[in-house]
Parts: sequence; C-alpha cells; structure tokens
Amino acid sequence: QVQLVESGGGLVQAGGSLRLSCAASGRTFSSYAMGWFRQAPGKEREFVAAISWSGASTYYADSVKGRFTISRDNAKNTVYLQMNSLKPEDTAVYYCARRAAKVVVTTGVADFGSWGQGTQVTVSS
Repeated sequence: QVQLVESGGGLVQAGGSLRLSCAASGRTFSSYAMGWFRQAPGKEREFVAAISWSGASTYYADSVKGRFTISRDNAKNTVYLQMNSLKPEDTAVYYCARRAAKVVVTTGVADFGSWGQGTQVTVSS
C-alpha cells in the first residue's frame, strides 16, 4: 500500500506563492499518474491538477490554469504543485492522490485510489 505525505502548506497573502510537495513510498511511483485535489470547508473535494507517469502530460482545472504548475521527480518519488498568484478562493486542504494507471483519462475523485492526509493552504486577502 502506497503512502503519500503532503507538505508545504501554510498561510500566505493574496498574490503570493507556495509550493506543495507529495512524497510517495514504494518503488513503483513512476508507474502511476498523480494528481492534486482540494477541499474547502463545506464544499466537495475538487480536482486541481494531474500529471501522467512520465510528466509529459499535465491537466488543470480551469480555476487554476495559468497560475498553478504540477510537476514530478520520479527519482525522488515526489510530485509538486507550484501555486502562484494565490487568491483567497484557493484556501482549502490540498490532497495528493495516485491514479492506478500511467495516464490520466478522467479527473474525478473516484479515478484516484490512494490519498494523502492533506495539507492546509490559507490565502488571506
């Protein structure tokens, strides 16, 4: 069973930046697509970004396109989410997730089977 551990969350002012990291256990990290989701209080968990096993393909929610960048380092078993130009509406718990496939076909919560514990991101206005 893979373990995913997120880090890098915190409090930042609007317009600022944060970089989230997700470290995965095991030796099969490079075999799977990875994703980031977020959940704000009182709202459903939503897709943020995803990346294929090689990093060649990336996908973004419209709300973060142009501001967030997902990347991965398979040698370090780590996936990143660089978040720039943060807005108060980006405030949420951010979760790392692993898809049980190499590529991203759909980006629903149910399409990702392993999840981290989450890291809080708070953007003040």
